[in-house]
Amino acid sequence: MPSRSPRHPSAPTPAGRGAPLRRRTLLSLPALGALGLAATACADQEEGLDPVDPQASRPAQGRTAYGEGPSQFGDLYLPEGEPRGVVVVLHGGFWRAEYGLDLGQPLAESLAEQGWAAWNLEYRRVGTGAAGGGGVPETLDDVAAGIDALRDLGLDLTTVVTLGHSAGGHLATWAASRGRFEPWAGGVEVTHVVSQAGVVDLGGAARQDLGGGAVQAFLGHDYGPDDAPVDPLAQVPLDVPVWCVHGSEDTIVPVSQSETYVDAAVAAGARAELVRVEGDHFVVIDPDSEAWTATLAVLDSIA
Repeated sequence: MPSRSPRHPSAPTPAGRGAPLRRRTLLSLPALGALGLAATACADQEEGLDPVDPQASRPAQGRTAYGEGPSQFGDLYLPEGEPRGVVVVLHGGFWRAEYGLDLGQPLAESLAEQGWAAWNLEYRRVGTGAAGGGGVPETLDDVAAGIDALRDLGLDLTTVVTLGHSAGGHLATWAASRGRFEPWAGGVEVTHVVSQAGVVDLGGAARQDLGGGAVQAFLGHDYGPDDAPVDPLAQVPLDVPVWCVHGSEDTIVPVSQSETYVDAAVAAGARAELVRVEGDHFVVIDPDSEAWTATLAVLDSIA
């Protein structure tokens, strides 16, 4: 089967951390049902090749669909050896359709280089077209389903970290509380959260009009008390530790978002920590930055 570079087809070639990252091979493996696997095995036998083994012990890198929609898929990146754990990468973009998982691709590559299995997750966003159809609850449904799809990837799920930037930070933190609410309960458990410049105070973000009405567009209405199940701040304390990595010069999602969340979480008896770094909103997703080095140090403390 032909191989391709482990990046979204439309993504630019990223820089590595420190020395340029070595390119990893990413097999193009669309999700196959039982009939597809059987047909592939038969074709292999006819050509004298070894048949596909769906029970292979090592997971396959590549793209896997977790639903039928065009935005319901993830890209899996693997290290050379046994993964230290799984990191679910959730991109930002104020939940809007024009921003996609190519934003998370450089981080996923870096994580694999550091020994992690990285699951770069796409989801429906707010807007029209193939990438649209999201908001509440569709985006949350997709994140829940995408995390639960890890069960089918042959990975050890002892350590599952959600790592998200901006709106992805909201989704990463929300994912650790989803088990409290139907229909999202009963899925793969998140064990740690790393929010990168995350929108973790949804009500505060609405009042500050972050993203020019992004919260209201995501919710489909003005923020109110009934939105507590989707607001990370309203769900403190969590049962898992949360690190909020945030640039001190961030003017898009101000560091007060993380400060408010961490203060509330600690006061409620949860384990939460603010990791303040130098830089703007995007420094935390630059694999060459000291901010990313600080994030990798957080992950080192986990596994």
